[in-house]
Amino acid sequence: MALLDDPIAVAGLVVREVRTGVRDGKPTRTAVARRVYATDQADLWDALTNPERLPRWFLPVTGELKPGGRYQTQGNAGGLIEECEAPERFAVTWEMGPAMSWLTIGLTPDGDGTALELVHEALVDPGFWTQYGPGAVGVGWDLALMALGLHIDSGESVDPAAGLAFPTTPPGIEFVSAAAEGWAAAAIADGDDPAVARAARDNTITFYTVEPEGSAES
Repeated sequence: MALLDDPIAVAGLVVREVRTGVRDGKPTRTAVARRVYATDQADLWDALTNPERLPRWFLPVTGELKPGGRYQTQGNAGGLIEECEAPERFAVTWEMGPAMSWLTIGLTPDGDGTALELVHEALVDPGFWTQYGPGAVGVGWDLALMALGLHIDSGESVDPAAGLAFPTTPPGIEFVSAAAEGWAAAAIADGDDPAVARAARDNTITFYTVEPEGSAES
């Protein structure tokens, strides 16, 4: 992955929001990320939904890629495609083992570019939320949205190995720290205790930027 000239500025391209809600009578928290990309709506939709293009910035995706079908991302989540209204909106379940959450992506024209809104709603695990807040899922999406931007701007593929290693590099640490700070601020704006939100921010930064023992090549 090409090094970012200004990781903090790139992190600042995303507007973050946290919402408190209810689904089927159970409390949820929702992470919302918005970013404008310098391309038209058709091109951005293609980057998000074309199975031949998705691996160039995200992950290989297989399955019956239409409403009512099931999809699977390589080594990550799978789920049900609930809605698809090209080139404006799609909604899927986001299933990791026994945990299920809900992901919606919306696109709208924005000047000469296209605005993307990502909405990820999950049932509340109080202990996990206290430990990591919205940054656990939010920073992961920040990294994906960054990779999408690199792909859109250059037309090239993002190297998967470089992408995995990026958060532990100096520019990656800057990027993750700025993104986690943004998610903490969004959680505080939604009513979280500031001290708890900032502690969760610090835990999230550590989670993403500290390379696990034994993972380095000998």
